[in-house]
Amino acid sequence: MKSLLFLVLISVCWAEPHSDNSSLGHERIVHIQEENGPRLLVVAEQAKIFSYRGGNVTLPCKFYHEHTSTAGSGTHKIRIKWTKLTSDYLKEVDVFVAMGHHRKSYGNYQGRVLLRESSENDASLIITNIILEDYGRYKCEVIEGLEDDTAVVALNLEGVVFPYSPRLGRYNLNFHEAQLACLDQDSVIASFDQLYDAWRSGLDWCNAGWLSDGSVQYPITKPREPCGGKNTVPGVRNYGFWDKDKSRYDVFCFTSNFNGRFYYLIHPIKLTYDEAIQACLKDGAQIAKVGQIFAAWKLLGYDRCDAGWLADGSVRYPISRPRKRCSPNEAAVRFVGFPDKKHKLYGVYCFRAYN
Repeated sequence: MKSLLFLVLISVCWAEPHSDNSSLGHERIVHIQEENGPRLLVVAEQAKIFSYRGGNVTLPCKFYHEHTSTAGSGTHKIRIKWTKLTSDYLKEVDVFVAMGHHRKSYGNYQGRVLLRESSENDASLIITNIILEDYGRYKCEVIEGLEDDTAVVALNLEGVVFPYSPRLGRYNLNFHEAQLACLDQDSVIASFDQLYDAWRSGLDWCNAGWLSDGSVQYPITKPREPCGGKNTVPGVRNYGFWDKDKSRYDVFCFTSNFNGRFYYLIHPIKLTYDEAIQACLKDGAQIAKVGQIFAAWKLLGYDRCDAGWLADGSVRYPISRPRKRCSPNEAAVRFVGFPDKKHKLYGVYCFRAYN
């Protein structure tokens, strides 16, 4: 019986050269693949999820074996790990790890993340009280013994991209200063995807600015001589990657909705900058930031023709309904400039946070 089995195996695994290609001297090789069990698969039902600052969201992720309907083999403990991919894809940031009853969250995700676990093969991650920094791509990794697989889910936030330069003027920020400038104005440095979406929505800005991946770019919807030439096609122009410490540009910031009230303070007289700060404090609020005026304008349709101080010392006003003497040609946050803080008089925009 053993001899017969040996002859059968020989007949399967050995073949004469193919008659049509005998001159090439090739032999046909038969590969025998041994099945070691079902292959672990990790899938995301949606590749992109949309949410907003302050909300809750579930990033979908499920795992199963290719040839069975069960969640795991039962021979190994299953380890679930969520990480966030950085915008330049050079590293991953730990978010959450679970193995059995052991759970651990990291960084500013602590106290805000948990597994949904609607079924034994559900590895979906719930993120609560979303912040601007949560925007990005997340990797769900499931490990069982020697098997592992991953899926990637993108978390997009409803919001607005705006160009920013400080009182010092155009092209005065290195990359790290650009990040801080956005944070100071209730926003974060924008990603390329966010800038691209803003360009598709009509953002046109001729000054180049930093993006979160370290590149320098700018969006053009109306080609013209000072901005690449009037014969070029509209698009997001890319200056490439520059030295984050030495190179200086403007920055594109991204902000989303806020948990509070943005408003123009009705006051009997116009104010200096310091007086404007005190007027907001007296009203139980703080002087508003640039990101807050853009969010109110874009997401809430805020419209006011009165120029007012903001926290960075700039004076602006938001127009959602273009009209004579109030941005007649386009809806925009109009920029007056950085006036003399001690002598120029304007109104003020305030922001009162909800508890």
